This record gives sequence, C-alpha cells and structure tokens, in this order.
Amino acid sequence: MATVLNRLNDSEKPNMPTEASADGYRPSSDEEFMNPKQQEYFRGKLQAWKDGILKEAAGTLSQLQVDSLREADLTDRASSETDWSIELRTRDRQRKLISKIEAAMRRIDEGEYGYCEVTGEPISLARLEARPIATMTVEAQERHERNEKVSREE
Repeated sequence: MATVLNRLNDSEKPNMPTEASADGYRPSSDEEFMNPKQQEYFRGKLQAWKDGILKEAAGTLSQLQVDSLREADLTDRASSETDWSIELRTRDRQRKLISKIEAAMRRIDEGEYGYCEVTGEPISLARLEARPIATMTVEAQERHERNEKVSREE
C-alpha cells in the first residue's frame, strides 16, 4: 500500500510541465497576447497535463488489477481499503479535471482562450502558467468566490 500512498502524494501536485517548451519558448508580456505561438504553447502544456493524468489513471487501474485485498489482519485490510478509496476519489477528481482541460483546448480552437469569461479581459500569463484551465481573471474569480460565499451564508 505504500505505493498507493506515494502516488497519492505525487498526484496532489499537478502533472504539468513547469518549464519552457521543448524549443525554449516561454510566453512573454512583450508579445501580442494569445498569438499563435502562445496558443500552441498552452495547448502543449494542457495536452501534457492531460497525458500525465491519463498515464496515472492507467497505472492505478493496473495496480488495482494486480493488488488484491487479501490482508489477513482486519486492521490492515481496512487500511488498504481506505487507501484505495482515497486513490479512487483522486482519480475521479482528475477525471473531472480532464474535461476542464479539454474545454480549455476547445477555447484555444475557438480563439477564446486566455480571456475572462466574465469581463472579457485578458487573463494574466502568470495565472495561465499556474492554472492553464483558468476561465476568469484573478479579480473576477475573487468576486465570484465572495458572491458564492454570501449566497451560501444566506
């Protein structure tokens, strides 16, 4: 079960490339926003993230098929079941993340990627680097979260 826990800790970190692309390119604020080179950069980043998630999911599936819950001790078995439950919940969250990644890639195709869905303003390159699936500027996201919090409290 230690392998499951190690993978859990690794999967908490997004499996995205953090450095410049293979050709050394990194988007800069000195160039036109969301030019074809920036779009291709973010498409590559999103695709690599998606591929990493799918690879982890395949590893989990094969591990589930190999490992069985045959621990003799009830406590060990309960611990193993809990570990697998956490692993499967993580994979479910990542499955939902894949749909967000695919939506971001569609926005690139449609020319809407990088622009706030609320205000229409460009989302900062730093935010897109950190969260390539972002759909709102930091300010719009903060407003959205404040409004969400207020409506939950009512």
